[in-house]
Amino acid sequence: KSSKMLRSHHMIIVMLPCLVRTVFADNCSISSYQCGTHFTCPSIFERNNICPFSRMPGQLEEIKGELATFGMGCFWAGDSLFGVLPGVIRTCVGYAGGIKESPAYKNMGDHTEVINIEYDPELVSYTHLLSLFWNNHEYSLTKKIKRQYMSLILYHNEEQKLQAEKSREQEQRKRGEIFVTEIQKFSKFYPAEDYHQKYRLQNHPWLVETLGFNTREILCESPLAAKLNGYIAGAGTLEQFERELPNLELNEKSVQYLTKYIIENQGSGLYC
Repeated sequence: KSSKMLRSHHMIIVMLPCLVRTVFADNCSISSYQCGTHFTCPSIFERNNICPFSRMPGQLEEIKGELATFGMGCFWAGDSLFGVLPGVIRTCVGYAGGIKESPAYKNMGDHTEVINIEYDPELVSYTHLLSLFWNNHEYSLTKKIKRQYMSLILYHNEEQKLQAEKSREQEQRKRGEIFVTEIQKFSKFYPAEDYHQKYRLQNHPWLVETLGFNTREILCESPLAAKLNGYIAGAGTLEQFERELPNLELNEKSVQYLTKYIIENQGSGLYC
């Protein structure tokens, strides 16, 4: 894995139009789709007009949403980036885009490392996910690299295809460049090996054991695992974490442990 930084998160004060259903901040009301107040938040949220203090209904419940699948370099960083995003329900990293049966990390064939994202479209739109995708690639969008780390959008329906093609055209015009990003129809997703799932979270075995995240299935299916994997990597702010705490049902020792690493890793950037 490359040690290259994906993107640093600089702390800034911004005015955010919050495109979310429920928010927790001054001048924001329940069931409001817009709010106007000052927030301290990472630039990834400001760039994409997403309120970082939104609550995700069903965060600890088995709810089903829509799927998005992206290849944007090493999948560890993308897993943290999307996992902590308000409106994302669960994430899983794996291999897709090729025809080889049963790929593995050391025998991937023609597949690409991807992040499979389940999200609530009432809280975060596919367009917002695409914006994060374009702005957080580990490698260049304009130079071809080996297929394992290529820039790839796998659409799940015709609406996603149209939105992906439109956003690619808009980003190319804005930057004055031609992207090598491929847009293909989703076919099959193969979950990666256990040690790849919620990789940053698994670097903290005490927390993993305490919360019972001891199988690949749990790591892929648990909304809480997705959230904490992002927080502990520094992809979410301490303010966001504190506002979501009532929904996370963590014990005091786990909260103290997570708080330490959120503060320590905030602003260090996502990397592989």
